[in-house]
Order: sequence, then structure tokens, then C-alpha cells
Amino acid sequence: MQGKKNIATGFLFLAGFMIYGFVLIYLRDFAPGKEQWIADYAIGKHFESRLAHVHGNLFAIINILVGYLLLRLPVAPESAKWISWLTLAGMLMPLGILSEVAFGLPPLLVLAGGFAMVMAMLWFGVAALKLRTGDLQL
Repeated sequence: MQGKKNIATGFLFLAGFMIYGFVLIYLRDFAPGKEQWIADYAIGKHFESRLAHVHGNLFAIINILVGYLLLRLPVAPESAKWISWLTLAGMLMPLGILSEVAFGLPPLLVLAGGFAMVMAMLWFGVAALKLRTGDLQL
């Protein structure tokens, strides 16, 4: 039963990155030094922080959707397992962006997560092409 962990993790990540969005609002509107934060809108840590927020929410929604589709479509079990795990591994990308901003780490997690998510989407696309119209049970 592949997909359940994607749905659960997706909702948890969505909640986490929504909370992170409120942190960004605080930094923009209420924090001491907010003027500098606003001035740095398109550069440096501010830009990277927004990238993490956007990709965290996007990848959370992708995980929820992939999980739902894996539960509903007759994707081959081995393919479903790999698609599920690669999609989960894609969450390393926004976490990697945050680790760059917060700890100055190199972008290895960003690259690994991005690669995993692209591979998952390609694999799922090929798996969907192999389905017959009568197999769809949405």
C-alpha cells in the first residue's frame, strides 16, 4: 500500500512550511530590523528563505497528490515503491535550502532532493503512460 506515507508526510510538511510562512511574515512586518529584511527582498538569505517556503509547500502538495494517486492507480508495486520514496526524498530540497540559510551548509541536499523529485515525476509519468484507460479508478 504505497502512498500513505506520502500523504501523511505531505500534510506534516505543509503544516510546517505554513508555520514557516508566518515566521517570514513576522520578519517582514514586526521584527526589529524589518526595514533591512524588506530591502533585501530579492537577494541573499531573504530570497533563499522564500525559495524554501515555496518549494516546501509545493513539494508537500506534490507528495499528497502522489500518495493519493499511488493508492488509487494500479502502478506496478516495485515502481510504486520507488516513486513513493523518491518523492519523499524530494523533500530534501527545501530542507537543504533552509540548511543553507540557517547553517551555511553546502547545497548537497538541494541537489539530491531536486534530482529525486525530478526522477520520481519522470518515473510516475512513464508508469501512467503504461496504464490502460480501464485501469483508472480515480
